[in-house]
Amino acid sequence: MKTLTNVEQCGQCLSNPPPWHRLYCVGDYVFPTARYIQQMKYADKFWFARDLSKLLAPRIQHPAPLITSVPLHWGRYIHRGFNQSQLLAHYTAQELNVKSAVLFRRSRSTVSQQGLTKSARQINLKNAFTLRNMNFSTNNYSHIAIIDDVVTTGSTVYQLCQLLLEVGVKRIDIYCICRTPEPSG
Repeated sequence: MKTLTNVEQCGQCLSNPPPWHRLYCVGDYVFPTARYIQQMKYADKFWFARDLSKLLAPRIQHPAPLITSVPLHWGRYIHRGFNQSQLLAHYTAQELNVKSAVLFRRSRSTVSQQGLTKSARQINLKNAFTLRNMNFSTNNYSHIAIIDDVVTTGSTVYQLCQLLLEVGVKRIDIYCICRTPEPSG
């Protein structure tokens, strides 16, 4: 939501706070960054993840000691050959000198979120994720970051945040390369 002055949170976030503490991103999903993400995901240029992580890391003032990624369903993983969010988590963790771990599993295949409305995205993702790694201690990791390439409505990271909150994680940050800007008007 647009504001007249530079504020930490927009009016929508103040009235209906998300489950995460901070969202850090490189910028809006526009050229040229959007092009790099498209090339990484759809043209097999997975090595862009390292450079994109180098753009993201300096923007994170207080990094979480553990970074995890948005999971891909195994079918999409086989088709693409890699999980771009997992690569971003790995390289961003290296840049920030923190750990990365795979904590989530996509328990069912979903249609692509691209082009769906916010409510359709929420329905599409309902019960799509589970915690994969129950061996991590929430005492050691009360602050965890979830990384994704693009955050549009926040539906995906919202679902993952709920899983972490259920096991006692106290602070969750979201790291992303781009966020989709609100439509102007």
